[in-house]
Amino acid sequence: MRGNNDNANIIQKIAAGNQLEVKSCRPLGGGDINEVYLLETAKDKFIIKLNDASRFPGMFEAEKEGLEELSAAGVIKVPEVKKVGEESGASYILMEYINSAKPPIDFSRKFGQQLAALHKTTAKDFGFKSNNYIGSLPQCNTSCTTAAEFYITQRLEPQIKMAKDKGNDLGDPSALYKNCEALIPQEPPALVHGDLWSGNYMVGNRGEPCLIDPAVSYAPREMDLGMMKLFGGFDKEIFETYEEHFPTEAGLEERIPLWQLYYLLVHLNIFGSGYRSQVSSILNRYS
Repeated sequence: MRGNNDNANIIQKIAAGNQLEVKSCRPLGGGDINEVYLLETAKDKFIIKLNDASRFPGMFEAEKEGLEELSAAGVIKVPEVKKVGEESGASYILMEYINSAKPPIDFSRKFGQQLAALHKTTAKDFGFKSNNYIGSLPQCNTSCTTAAEFYITQRLEPQIKMAKDKGNDLGDPSALYKNCEALIPQEPPALVHGDLWSGNYMVGNRGEPCLIDPAVSYAPREMDLGMMKLFGGFDKEIFETYEEHFPTEAGLEERIPLWQLYYLLVHLNIFGSGYRSQVSSILNRYS
């Protein structure tokens, strides 16, 4: 991890390279992956995120692609990316600053309606034009023709293999995969955020829903709903409005833990054994 002085020098170089005259720059926090700063110029404010270019190659390029794909759908606000690049061993992404506001009374209905509209954005196949990241882990997006094939081969298999390589005894997933084929609805690919926990949405300065930090793909749409319900933080009215505008197939609640399995495997592989019992419970349920 670089020191604050190192980051300050890097940010000054990035600003100069993008013809930005910096008035102030202050840290907004960060974690093991990124360090986040609010950059204020004479005319505007920006968010700049830094990470180690050698540890997370292509991460910000993937984030840019994901945000641009969400933006192109034209149904929900995302921050505009100004520039992605490298400077002094650090990768960076420079983007629009969104000043968070208090949610208006109709925020949840807007969010549910816009998420439904996003999920109606479709593609020929499941997958995405490039691989990306889920948290700090690589996420594969190879093209698949069915929802079950995509979820098994591009989501569950890589994470289960990684978990086993880390010493977690998760048993034989063959029965799980067979049940995936039986349970997963045969719906068209949907444009999903891909990592939609409560920390990855915000209220824009005009009270509109905004999505940040995506792990985009064309995937089974219920994956977003499963993640939203995993850790909470979403108003019930969001889900009710979503159902009004894009009803899910019968049996959604039975499938929710199946979708949550992917995200719990990711947490197991990033954060360790604290998530193993939840993973094992879901594996047993669907095996």
